[in-house]
Amino acid sequence: MSCLLLNQTTRKQVDRVIDHLFHVYPGPCSMAMAKDEDLKAIITPLGMSNKRTMTLKRFSEEYMAKKWDTPIELYGCGKYAEDAWRIFCKGEWRSVEPNDHALTDYYNYLRKNEGLDA
Repeated sequence: MSCLLLNQTTRKQVDRVIDHLFHVYPGPCSMAMAKDEDLKAIITPLGMSNKRTMTLKRFSEEYMAKKWDTPIELYGCGKYAEDAWRIFCKGEWRSVEPNDHALTDYYNYLRKNEGLDA
């Protein structure tokens, strides 16, 4: 969800809406069933609220209904979401080559702490 919110915007912008968004829609079922107008009202500060609303709802529907193995199989997810999932959720950071600056910084931090970049 965070990766979808971060598309084409900044973390600072996302930080301003994410707590309220997850308070109103705490899970994929509530997000999938959200009224478009209500969801748009929360995410409008991020821009592209029509597209984002459709993406968040479709992602939530697929998350619940589709048999998926990795996030890239779900609507709206690309390499960034896949890399973040593998690094943070699966612990597979060693086999990830992130392109995003924040993920790359964290990846390099992990390599340094493991002594791979001594």
